[in-house]
Amino acid sequence: MESGILELYVLGEVNPSEKHQVEEMALQHPAIKAELDAIEKSMELYAVFNAIEPSDNLRDKVLNSLVTNLGDDRTFKPRTTHATEKQEAKVIELAQQKSINFYKYAFAACLALLILSVATLFAIYNKLENVNSQLVTMELQTQKFSNRVNLMDHQLHIFRDPSFKIIKLDGTPKSPKSALAVAWSPSKQQVMIDLSRMKLPANDDQHSYQLWALVDGKPIDLGVFNATNDSTGMIQMKSIDRAQAFAVTLEPRGGQPTPTMDNLMLVGKTE
Repeated sequence: MESGILELYVLGEVNPSEKHQVEEMALQHPAIKAELDAIEKSMELYAVFNAIEPSDNLRDKVLNSLVTNLGDDRTFKPRTTHATEKQEAKVIELAQQKSINFYKYAFAACLALLILSVATLFAIYNKLENVNSQLVTMELQTQKFSNRVNLMDHQLHIFRDPSFKIIKLDGTPKSPKSALAVAWSPSKQQVMIDLSRMKLPANDDQHSYQLWALVDGKPIDLGVFNATNDSTGMIQMKSIDRAQAFAVTLEPRGGQPTPTMDNLMLVGKTE
């Protein structure tokens, strides 16, 4: 269907073998028969739209000749000689060939225009895809910036709230360079840790850091957190209304009910 043989078949420009092949395929495949019908209709419409109206003199001459011949065919003998008939036949044949060539050129021009249109649409589609990707990237960046602003606003709110105490946890001999700031509001029973100012070795996938509150000499679990290179912002831990100290230990991932004192990393008193 894309080889161009169907158009040549409609134009009568195929040899007997090709003609037989097209007709066999049309009988076997309805899609090919439908394509042939569509091509024939397109050719007919093109011929109708480009038909040339004969002049009035030529129309009158033909009509008068028909009336005369109908009156008495024996009265008038053909005026054209054998040589003239051959010449006229040749002229008609050349005109038909010219028409066929015109259809070929018209079809080729339409095909070229179609290919150009498809290429243009494909280029426009690629540009739209690039624009959409850029818009998605900008939207993600905007959302990330908005989240960052909201987080900073929340941090400022905590530091401005007089009910919060900032408890500094210092490193133990296990990790002397470690440090962590804990924001604690006894009245609101809220505990926050500042990851942006945290100094702890990054934990692996099998371990987590666990925050503890020392209440009357007993450790109370306040939840687990991770230390990574991109840790930022403040996270809220479990609630508590009183504590004499806070501490951080390194525990198996998910935390433990009691702290592992051999892995005590940070400690800081509330008073």
